[in-house]
Formats: sequence, structure tokens, C-alpha cells
Amino acid sequence: MKFFFQAFFKGLYFFLTDKHFRKFAWLVLRYGRSRRYERRTVRLAGRRIQVADVKSYVWQFYEIFFKGYYDFHTSAERPVILDCGANIGISAIHFKQQYPLADIHAFEPDPEICLLLKDNLAAAGWNDVHVYNQAVWVRNEELDFASEGADGGKISQEGSGNKKIAAIDLAGFMAAFDHIHFLKIDIEGAETSVLPHIASELRKVDNLFVEFHSYNEQPQHLHDVIQAISSCGHRIYIDNIHFKNTPFVNRKGKYGMDLQLNIFAYKP
Repeated sequence: MKFFFQAFFKGLYFFLTDKHFRKFAWLVLRYGRSRRYERRTVRLAGRRIQVADVKSYVWQFYEIFFKGYYDFHTSAERPVILDCGANIGISAIHFKQQYPLADIHAFEPDPEICLLLKDNLAAAGWNDVHVYNQAVWVRNEELDFASEGADGGKISQEGSGNKKIAAIDLAGFMAAFDHIHFLKIDIEGAETSVLPHIASELRKVDNLFVEFHSYNEQPQHLHDVIQAISSCGHRIYIDNIHFKNTPFVNRKGKYGMDLQLNIFAYKP
């Protein structure tokens, strides 16, 4: 019977068996027709937090709480977590729910989004998270940044950004740690430069999550990212975010990207 429901009525099965899927379904019904980039107050884990774009929040909830993309196991009482691309703090709040004593370092380059990140962490009662209003990068320098008001802001190496932001050398930052239990990298395309740069530091990382972005008509560099991750012996699992029918015909995908992947890597 379980297999029958999973195979033929997967949505109904999850609705009946998983509280996070039910919450996701309610969020879709509640906010599905909302306009983009309007700040809203929502409830998460019994606390009120501010979101910059409620539709982005709905999908963040789906990935983090229902799909469990950032769930991991460790015996460490105070695991070290680097959250690169922390956005408004949903991931950091989830990490703290898993491991209340976790030593979390959250990086968010967009100044306005970073303020929401700090406010949301305070509202959730997590005042011990280290927050950096910086982009993770290959050097310590100032960069152009294209802010879009939600979770899609990115470094603009073409000089077309609308803000100037500070960037930190992630390899240098990681060098200060002997052991990193979880490293999350969701930096809207900069991962193709950052991952090869930090390859030698990945040996100390137990669990790695990378959101990979390939923009239309730009070099993909997927092989560089995979090589950097596998060079330290990590096992890799890949999930395609935007499934496309007829990919030989439909070569350009959504949001200016022809490929977007979630890459999970862990020490065997």
C-alpha cells in the first residue's frame, strides 16, 4: 500500500505522512498569488520572521524542511558550519534547530538582505551566529554585486552590478579551522571560481552542499567544480533542480540558466 501511494499518489502520500509537506502545501495556497519582492512577516518554528520575497521563502522551506537538503549527522556537540549565501537566515535557523550549540558562520553579501538575516536570527533567539556582510570569493577585495532583492543576488564580474560589496578569501577563512562539519555554498555562479580555489581545504570538510549554476551561453565549468570536490575523496550525489523535457530542443532553461544542480558531497 505504501508503494502504491508513493508511485501513483506521491503528493497525497506526502500530504498525509509529512507535516513539512503539509506546511509547504499551505504556503503555496497562502502565498502562491503574491507579488514578488514584497516584504512579508511569516511564522517559522513558532517565531515571526521577515522575508524579502515570499515566493522565494516558500521554495526555501520546501528544500530545507521538506526535502532536508541540509540535514546531516555528527557526534560533535558544537559542529562548525559555514553558511555561504545565507540569505535571510532560513538555513542558519534550521542548522540551529538541529544543533543548538553549532558554531555557525553565515555569509551574506547583500547589505539589505544581511540586515534581514540578523533580524531573523535575533527573532528566532539565535544571537550566537557569526554574521558577515561579505561575499565568499578567491581574494579579499571589493566587487560589483547585482542585487535582485531576494535570493538571486550575485557577484558581477562584468561590472554590471548595482552595488559594491566586500569579498573575503574563503580559502584563507577556512584555513583557521581544523575541522568543518558542514559547508554550504549557494553563491549564484561564483562557485565555479570558489570551489577550485578552496580545493585543498575541502579535506577538512565532512559534508558539502553546492548549488551549481550554469548560465546560458557562458562556459559551464561543471568539470572544474566536480574535480575540486572529488580531489579530496568525497562521494558525490547530484540532483537536477530544473528538469527539462526535450533538452536537445529546449536548450535554454529558466532564469537565464541552462543547468542548475544541487551537489551533495560527503566523506565516505
